[in-house]
Amino acid sequence: MIKIYQKTLKDVRMRTLKQIKVGSWIYVTDPTEEEIKQVTEELKLEEDLIRDSLDPFEVPRLEIKKEVVYIFTRFPHNDGKETLTAPILIAVGPDFVITISQKEPVFLEKFIQQARKGITKDFSTTQKTKLVLLILREINNYYNNFLTKIHKQVKSAQVRLEHITNKNIIQLVGFEGTLNDFLNALQPTNEILQALLSGRILSLYEKDKDLTEDLLLSNGQLIGSCKSRLKMMTNIRETYSTIMTNDLNQVIRLLTVITVLFTIPTMISSFYGMNIPLPFANSPLAFVGIIITTVIVSIVLLYIFYKNKWL
Repeated sequence: MIKIYQKTLKDVRMRTLKQIKVGSWIYVTDPTEEEIKQVTEELKLEEDLIRDSLDPFEVPRLEIKKEVVYIFTRFPHNDGKETLTAPILIAVGPDFVITISQKEPVFLEKFIQQARKGITKDFSTTQKTKLVLLILREINNYYNNFLTKIHKQVKSAQVRLEHITNKNIIQLVGFEGTLNDFLNALQPTNEILQALLSGRILSLYEKDKDLTEDLLLSNGQLIGSCKSRLKMMTNIRETYSTIMTNDLNQVIRLLTVITVLFTIPTMISSFYGMNIPLPFANSPLAFVGIIITTVIVSIVLLYIFYKNKWL
């Protein structure tokens, strides 16, 4: 799908065009072969790089080919089962900006709607550098939303740690995978932002430079948040493992004590169950004596276990 938007400095609202014009923003999602050929030929883009943007395993990087700057980055994506990241390409040419992704960049929907209604007034598609920085800002905001949701769920698991279930552990492991994927996307993006801040890749005005510095700070905070939440989940799993080990030790200790307590009466009853002459075998009080002796021995053992804090 290809959509073409344009908003000049004089325009109040962003318009949808039928053809690509100077200063356009070409918005491409899940393109067909025909659409790939169309944008490649019309904008004179590198077809290999365009196809790279559709590779689900593409890593963030920066390339420059024939006066076109190709910025590969990744954004959070939830397919209904798990949250991972998906690649998106932001290409900046002499008179256009194009974004290409296989997955729908949901984070841009609100941005586009506000621009079309005239709510977002601080940008135009003809200001290419600023448009790129605003798109990157939306990506960072989207990361932050996901991290906030993950943090709430992790804190919830931390609060009810004593009643955590295997399902919660599996969920935490899934979160760890998500956060590691976030880190693998955010850390290379940080290097891209530093390259952009130099001003050698894209021309930066003073406001653009401030926005880039804000993006760098925001990106660094996201990286820190991912690492912090990963450490928190590791601590939760280790604490849960310690609790489970301690509970198991207590159960084993209790079972051992019970085994010892039942062993003594079993031994005594076994002796007096043999068909050989035994002390007090003919005494009418033998059974009572055996019971009393067994009870006394059990009480003594219980006292010893209790005094040594084995119970």
